[in-house]
Order: sequence, then structure tokens, then C-alpha cells
Amino acid sequence: MSCCAILVAAGSSRRMGFDKLAAPLAGVPVLRRSLEAFLTASSVTSVVVVAPLDRFDALLTGTFSKPVIRVDGGEGRQDSVQNGLAAVPQGTTLVAIHDGARPLVSPEAIDRCIAAAAEHGGAALARPATETLKRADENGFAKESVERERLWFMETPQAFQLPLILRAYEEVKRLERIVTDEVSALELIGHATLLVDAGKPNLKITHPSDLALAEALFENNRE
Repeated sequence: MSCCAILVAAGSSRRMGFDKLAAPLAGVPVLRRSLEAFLTASSVTSVVVVAPLDRFDALLTGTFSKPVIRVDGGEGRQDSVQNGLAAVPQGTTLVAIHDGARPLVSPEAIDRCIAAAAEHGGAALARPATETLKRADENGFAKESVERERLWFMETPQAFQLPLILRAYEEVKRLERIVTDEVSALELIGHATLLVDAGKPNLKITHPSDLALAEALFENNRE
């Protein structure tokens, strides 16, 4: 089994006002933290980083314990993912696609997700919904409760057998759809994805306040 991780790190961080992937997390840039998790995961054999050259050179200095390839991003996230898919090394059988802004993912969770994908075709880290959920009306007033049983918050990595995700993205292109994650792409070809409980916080850095929370969670995990 040969698994290539694809780290999507081509976004502009407009909502942050600064490059969130360069922000320090316990003294190390967020993107480097994400990369190190995949370099440590035993099931990952190579990594493709989808990022501008200046970001790659600035944040991912030094040597790597596994082959690391850089490619440019595309206009949108799904375009960046497809650029990454086109760059996976020959002989790759599985891919694990991850948001570079999720630096708290553990190597153990990565390995569990990839093992599930090898068995079922596709798997994704996710978190079961535990809060009370409400559907609002057009004015923002709570209208009705939403049953949270079997509802999950999607995370990454999302891992797949390579031919399957390639076929899914061919369908995305054919239908001219916009998808926000790879599980949505697989839904277009009628293939289910197994949801794997991440077990630990797998926060995506989106707002400035997320950095302080990520720092606290990182230190707690390290202890």
C-alpha cells in the first residue's frame, strides 16, 4: 500500500487578515505542524503540498523524512485538490487529502483514516454532533430543532483509493459542480464514505481566536 498525503495550503486567508498558515503554533508555523503529522504517520509514504512557492519556501524549510512535492494551487479548493492529485507519485494507491490549516491532527488518527479507506474505498475524519441543533427562519429566529442523531461535523484528512477519487472528480468536472470536500465528490458517483471519529480536537484555523485555542489544545495534547 502506497499512500500520498495532499496538503491543501493555497488559500489567501482573507478572513484572518494575515497568513494563518504562517502563524506560530508552539513556535512552529501552522503549516509545518500539519506537515509533520503526516511525515510521522506510518501509513503515509509521500506528501504533495499544494501551496505558492513563496509560502512553501518560507514555512517548510529544512529536510523531510519522506518525499515532499510542491505544486501550485488552483482558482478554488477543488481545483487545488485536482492539481495535487495530478502530482501524486507513480505507484500511489491511496490518497489522504488534508486542510493545511488543521495542525492538530494526530498521526494515529491519520493512520486509522487511511486504514479505513483501504478497506472501504473512502474514509474521513469527523466529529459526531453533540450540541443542540436548530433550524432558523429567514430572519434568524429559531424555528425548529434538528435531530442530531447520526449528524457529524466533517473534518480532514479524507482518504480514498486513488482510482475512486479520480473518478469522483471527473464527475465533478462533467457536472460543473462546486464541492466543499471530497466526500461530497464521492456522493456524486454514489459511493459512501466511512466516517471515522477523530477522537481528539482537530480544529481548523479560520479566525484569529482559533490560534489561542489551538495553542491550548496543542499544549494539552503534548502533556
